[in-house]
Amino acid sequence: MTSSDVVVWLRKLLKIKKVGHTGTLDPGVAGVLPICVGRGTRLAEYITEQGKAYIAEVTFGITTETQDASGKVTKRTSPDLKRSDLERVIPSFQGKVSQIPPMYSAVRKEGKHLYEYARQGLAVEIAPREVSIYKLELAKWYEGEYPRAILEIECSKGTYIRTISHDLGQALGCGAHMSYLVRVRSGPFKIQASWTLEEIEEATGLGNYAFLLPLTAGIDLPQVFLSAVRGNAFRHGLPTKREWVKSSSEGSEPFVQVIEDGKLIGIGIWREEGLFPHKVLI
Repeated sequence: MTSSDVVVWLRKLLKIKKVGHTGTLDPGVAGVLPICVGRGTRLAEYITEQGKAYIAEVTFGITTETQDASGKVTKRTSPDLKRSDLERVIPSFQGKVSQIPPMYSAVRKEGKHLYEYARQGLAVEIAPREVSIYKLELAKWYEGEYPRAILEIECSKGTYIRTISHDLGQALGCGAHMSYLVRVRSGPFKIQASWTLEEIEEATGLGNYAFLLPLTAGIDLPQVFLSAVRGNAFRHGLPTKREWVKSSSEGSEPFVQVIEDGKLIGIGIWREEGLFPHKVLI
């Protein structure tokens, strides 16, 4: 089931047109997929921008066209590889690193997805991207003809775990591919608190909508609070002077959640003259 399939399924189940996901999970990948519903779809960008966490299995000695287990095998070798070899190269993959997205990906070039070029057998030049790897740790190591490693990864949005796997294999001179992947966190949403599609279907049948979270749940921005009068002005596109705004923090973040009577009414932006509406929800 693709991420888009999940969106279509939820539209039918909830009978709501406005449904969207916040970051594609490749087919065959399991884990957390935050879904925005109704007015929440207007906040998807703020969730998408946040970091992700994964548990990945990497198999060494086997490379594939897609850099994961779904693709055609392009090379097999039985590497003489030890745990210490992998531990030696891991530090060079931490911090800010340059990544070339895989050809079989949804990245666009000249209006077409890279996977469209790949399926046509066309080679195109792909510009590298800078991503941030906050954590890359070796959790388990399995010996064998094709050694396997379980990695715990925390990274910025846009990071391809397939490419990390491939590049680790390149660094070790034996090749590798990502043989399994689970996204265990997306922004603040963790897999332990997530609902399966089966659980959501069962809950809705019982009239239980506890899986629907408040609009503020997934946004990592400071909060400011407006009175009913100023909240109404905000809705109509009017700025608010700083002295009329109650703030939960004195951070330097220009964008803030705007709360009125306990509800998120929009996203504001601080300017010299005061608080201005950036996105109005209600």
